[in-house]
Amino acid sequence: MSIETLEPRLADVGGIPIARLLPNTGKKPIGAWCFLDHAGPAEFGEDESGMQVGRHPHTNLQTFSWMLNGEVLHKDSLGNEQVITKNQVNVMTAGTGLTQGISHTEQSVFPDTGGSADAARGLSMVQLWIALPTDQQIERSFHHYPELPTWREDSVEMILTTGSYTSVSGERYEAPTIQYSKMVGIDVYFVKDGEVTLNLEPGFEYGILVTEGQIESEGKICEQDQLFRFHDSDVANNKSIKLVAKKGTRVMFIGGEPLNNQVLLWWNFVADNKEEIEQSIIDWNNGHERFGNVDSDMKRLPAPELPEGFKG
Repeated sequence: MSIETLEPRLADVGGIPIARLLPNTGKKPIGAWCFLDHAGPAEFGEDESGMQVGRHPHTNLQTFSWMLNGEVLHKDSLGNEQVITKNQVNVMTAGTGLTQGISHTEQSVFPDTGGSADAARGLSMVQLWIALPTDQQIERSFHHYPELPTWREDSVEMILTTGSYTSVSGERYEAPTIQYSKMVGIDVYFVKDGEVTLNLEPGFEYGILVTEGQIESEGKICEQDQLFRFHDSDVANNKSIKLVAKKGTRVMFIGGEPLNNQVLLWWNFVADNKEEIEQSIIDWNNGHERFGNVDSDMKRLPAPELPEGFKG
């Protein structure tokens, strides 16, 4: 059995502590999942504004936001304004190619600033990027998913955030979430001490992020903000993996088939070649219309230049 344990790179983004697991030095994406942050958990005082991420662009990817606690207002260059709250998903698609792109802002909201009446003065969310298959012509879009398939298996509650999944009891679930490659995402919450068996798809790569607590699997421990990374062939019977945890533990289980194209990341851009990233930097910093405008007075973030040693 060969399960890697990846350590986070800690940072601060928009005033929030961030544990970044992907990209990770020397590691490729997990299927099409190419970026993974756990933002928070953070608590805000009455005089604090919470997360404030100014206007920034994306290319050749989908942003996938899974909210664990708190509320965030999303605004984008397509004119969408959407508050995301606990157990909901936002998916923003930037489109593929040099004629496509999107920009957006993200900011915490509270009962007195546009959030719901019971919005928490805190934040915990999993933010992922999904690299798009660059051999497809994909258009920009934004989708909000307030309801997702939810079920219980013994000691855990499961929420299917994207893809399809067949449980150990044979029940099949389908999430409504838009996707352009084969992948899966499941939130797993232990409502009591116990274990859960997660079924695996042939040919998938997998990751398990612990957002709260710790898990044990295959004789290894994964702590909060660490990531187990493995392929279906790394698991003894190639069909499932068992997790053991205490009450209150929560994990994000992700998997997917690798894309056929190379996935390069720099700042907020994804591409399959260096030249396209260079052009996107130029376009964003010069106000190209491909990235549109966002109805917001938040700061516009400039794109940093590619480092000398960036490999394409």
